[in-house]
Amino acid sequence: MNARKPYPTDVQDEEWYFVAPYLTLLPMDAAQREHSMREVFNALRWLVRSGSPWRLLPHDFPPWYTVYQQTQRWIKAGCFETIAQDLRSLLRLASGREPAPTATILDSRTLQSTPESGARAGYDGAKRRKGSKVHIAVDTLGHLLALYVTPANEQDRDQVAKLAQSVQEVTGLNVDIAYVDQGYTGEAAQEQAQDFCMQLVVVKHTEAKKGFVLLPRRWVVERSFAWAARFRRLAKDYERVAETLAGLHFVAFVCLMLTKTLNTFDLSS
Repeated sequence: MNARKPYPTDVQDEEWYFVAPYLTLLPMDAAQREHSMREVFNALRWLVRSGSPWRLLPHDFPPWYTVYQQTQRWIKAGCFETIAQDLRSLLRLASGREPAPTATILDSRTLQSTPESGARAGYDGAKRRKGSKVHIAVDTLGHLLALYVTPANEQDRDQVAKLAQSVQEVTGLNVDIAYVDQGYTGEAAQEQAQDFCMQLVVVKHTEAKKGFVLLPRRWVVERSFAWAARFRRLAKDYERVAETLAGLHFVAFVCLMLTKTLNTFDLSS
């Protein structure tokens, strides 16, 4: 393969040494492997960051259909969730925390639909927007624990059970408290959390205030949404299936956590 001019989104050597074992679903010298797996990963990183459609990938990357098909294999195999889990443990240890968190923060954001995703979109009356809701759970450092996608008309309080189950699966039933906003109030939401040994704590404003107010605990998940907003492919719901949208969120968080890990540890050793 001819050498190409690097893009700012290209994975660094130390980062690649870390993620390559997770992404190797076939032997590196497999007969059906035509393109460099590292270049496929570089193309995926470029696409998620730039917001480009699959078919408009630059020609110095592998063909778009190769990148798309391999991305689907990685998503279905849960590769990015596994990478995120291990990176989260490393970063927590570096911050003086236990590898598995004992608290989580839940929230959602609504993404505007597009012609590709419109068939499964719903209308969010609060945001006055048709699209999809991305429900996430993060630890108290803002690192992603769990994520899934629903139509935007789905209520946040109805998603507690699924988020709580996912959080407990990745933490080994270690989380006992979840901080939420007032969209998660109600006995039903509390009962869903209790079914998975988790207590919901609703963080409210102590009094009416004007302008932006930094709420205890709650600001962490808002910062995580801001991190995700750096990736233009996640600005709207451009995906035909919800699983792809969820998977690309994990790709984005893996990119962020890789950079943070590289700045914290010497991954080359």
